[in-house]
Amino acid sequence: MITIEKKNYQLNPAQTLVLGFASIILIGSILLNLPIASTNGESVGFINSIFTATSAVCVTGLVVVDTGTHWTVFGKTIILLLIQIGGLGFMTMATLVAFVIGKRISLRERLIMQEALNQFNIAGLVRLTKYILFTTFIIEGIGAFFLSLRFIPEYGTSKGIMYGIFHSVSAFCNAGFDIIGDGRSLTPYVDDVLVNVVVWLLIIIGGLGFTVIIDVLGFKKFSRLTLHTKLVLSISAILILAGFILSFTLEFNNPDTLGNLSLKGKFLGSMFQAITPRTAGFNTLPIEKLTMASKFFIIILMFIGGSPSSTAGGIKTTTAGVVVLSIISIIRGKGDTEAFNRRIPKDLINRGLAIVAIGMGWVLAVTMILSITEANHDFLDIFFEVVSAFGTVGLSLGITPELSLIGKVVISLTMFAGRLGALTIVFALSRKRKNNKGLIRYPEGKVMVG
Repeated sequence: MITIEKKNYQLNPAQTLVLGFASIILIGSILLNLPIASTNGESVGFINSIFTATSAVCVTGLVVVDTGTHWTVFGKTIILLLIQIGGLGFMTMATLVAFVIGKRISLRERLIMQEALNQFNIAGLVRLTKYILFTTFIIEGIGAFFLSLRFIPEYGTSKGIMYGIFHSVSAFCNAGFDIIGDGRSLTPYVDDVLVNVVVWLLIIIGGLGFTVIIDVLGFKKFSRLTLHTKLVLSISAILILAGFILSFTLEFNNPDTLGNLSLKGKFLGSMFQAITPRTAGFNTLPIEKLTMASKFFIIILMFIGGSPSSTAGGIKTTTAGVVVLSIISIIRGKGDTEAFNRRIPKDLINRGLAIVAIGMGWVLAVTMILSITEANHDFLDIFFEVVSAFGTVGLSLGITPELSLIGKVVISLTMFAGRLGALTIVFALSRKRKNNKGLIRYPEGKVMVG
């Protein structure tokens, strides 16, 4: 008698995350493809709906149709829900449902939450998730209130409140979707202090990461914060300051951007332009009319992105920081990489280098593909679009609606990879290693580099 041994294959946390996000995108695309989702009463087409759903779940903001004018209230509501689920992560939202129905969180679910939130261990994950949900809804509610103060006088009570909620959630989740209409984003409010400051704060807080927010809310002195929090705050401040100085300098006399604005408008526009490229996607200045130098610097900011366990994308601020600190240590001839009187482990440095390498490889490969399929567009426009998709930013030089079928599919995959993290997808696709008791370590060999 022949017995067939059945292998009980179980998805690892990375695979569960990938399939979970893919399932939400599929459901969202089906709903957005319904005729009731479009103002013209016709289906937008499955490729366009899956592109939009991917952009919303991956909190990117790239669109093939204008969000404000094409979608009905039903369509906009679906997009808003997808943004919220994508920003918090589907496991966080699933945990919210479990809290409501009184379901116990299993060990396996905690492991998936650990992967989703980029945590080092599973201790305190449920409590952290509760803090994340509570903090998110409070911050988004406050943001919606202040934005409604500007939108209600302009659009009326019900529409103004809806605009306030939509843009608050979109800003905190770093999605960049807007419903102002006609592809204007927030350009009508370039010199509006209230709108600018509220959106700045929402983008910055959402991009810091939930663990950093909770650490800061503990009202500790800077010296008592964790190394992770110190690095995130320091690097974020440096990038914002550098972005402001360069935007203010490079665009000061550009008549198409800051040139014709007052000093207040120049300040607000430059600051917004310094904050938004690291995964937010809103803009108060016409991106396509920026100087070449500004566009190139935005590409760098988009590739870096926000911080781990946040609503942002990119390789992450701490990844870039760890790699730069490692390079500085090598130049100085130091054996260890240090920051704030702490030594950074070698395995974290190797992981950071892998993330940067995989990210750059993905961007270069996709840019090469689009250079073939979208040959009618300039190289900079294509490169900008690819990095924007990978960093889940949503800024564009105007080529998104003109992408070919292949272009839309490739950009959708890039947004998906950028939101989950290229390394997570690699882990999800890789085969599980067998646990060998006898670890073989080969002799060391010398290789000339540099």
